[in-house]
Amino acid sequence: MTELKQLAGLAPDQLLNIEGHLNRRYIEPGKLPGALTLVARRGEIAYVKAQGLMDVERGKPVRRDTVFRIYSMTKPITSIAMMQLYEQGRFLLDDPVHKYIPAWKNLRVYKSGVYPNFLTTPATSTMTIRDLFTHMSGLTYGFMNRTNVDAAYRELKLDGSRNLTLESLVSQLAELPLEFSPGTAWNYSVSTDVLGYLVQLLADQPFDEYLREHIFDPLDMPDTGFQVSDDQLDRFAACYQYQPGDRFKLQDDPDKSPYRRKGTFLSGGGGLVSTVDDYFHFAQALCQGGEFRGRRIIGRKTLAFMRSNHLPGNQDLPGLSVGAFSETPYAGSGFGLGFSVKTDVAKSQTNGSVGEFGWGGLASTNFFIDPVEELVVIFLTQLIPSSSYPIRQELRAIVNGALV
Repeated sequence: MTELKQLAGLAPDQLLNIEGHLNRRYIEPGKLPGALTLVARRGEIAYVKAQGLMDVERGKPVRRDTVFRIYSMTKPITSIAMMQLYEQGRFLLDDPVHKYIPAWKNLRVYKSGVYPNFLTTPATSTMTIRDLFTHMSGLTYGFMNRTNVDAAYRELKLDGSRNLTLESLVSQLAELPLEFSPGTAWNYSVSTDVLGYLVQLLADQPFDEYLREHIFDPLDMPDTGFQVSDDQLDRFAACYQYQPGDRFKLQDDPDKSPYRRKGTFLSGGGGLVSTVDDYFHFAQALCQGGEFRGRRIIGRKTLAFMRSNHLPGNQDLPGLSVGAFSETPYAGSGFGLGFSVKTDVAKSQTNGSVGEFGWGGLASTNFFIDPVEELVVIFLTQLIPSSSYPIRQELRAIVNGALV
């Protein structure tokens, strides 16, 4: 059932194009198992549509309360948590990371060799907390499959083995070289997992408990967390892997999923599950300057600071990226403290506004917020990798076309 209201300056007939496009282009041809889309403007939800199946093997349709793996849509939540501590004076953005992780004092940069026999040179700059927020730290991800350094991450399972801990992550990273000297390039990485460690350290509270107390409970996000409980299982989606020929196969069965067990690794970079309404509460708080239903999670000026482009010289991502991976198109987008930020609408080749910000996840989920239009869009599905199809750009074109 489509829930559709004509309000907040959105044309309902145009919004219906979302349903038709996704059915015709992706769900009926078998490219996607199912999807859930929410569009809101000026604080009012104008469109919610569940389509297809959340579990193909069991024939279970997507529901509005379906629980999804949001992967890297965790990053903005972790970034907000860290900036809450910034507002308490617990750290400064130009603080060296080794002030809080002493083992990181003398980080080195990869020169040659393979793990564990690396040749390295001293970093020419000191990694700061800002570098972690902006992915200019010199860290990487194992799934990049690009360098001998990310091969070491894979061997050590630093992308999120359930046996990893935040403490063991930062300890092992101290022993590995960086891809480049901090602040000199952009590379998607485990940086936000390190921020999760710092939240835990600075707050002197387990990371999951901190998020529950300071973000999830205030925003009424009961279905968001690092584990799927017994009472959520019936609503937990299966996850699928793209296959050549525009097909997919089962990647993670809900009944057997690692998310059913309490893991030791609370990944601030990609570990959360959530629902569309839970994430809407978070996104709407960001759209409204840090407050939702009378509960403030971050200051208005702090949030404006976070959604500014923090890349040197106001560059966009193509000017600084050393890798080919991102959860968002590079052109016309910079990066703030936890999200991408649109800096040039024409260069992005997607309609919208300067200042639009958001991010996506590995399983093709995405959200974006346009503060100019007071617009929030959330798209949830479960297909790995996120680069399989250009759904995000297509949805932007359709939704922005509904603005009147």
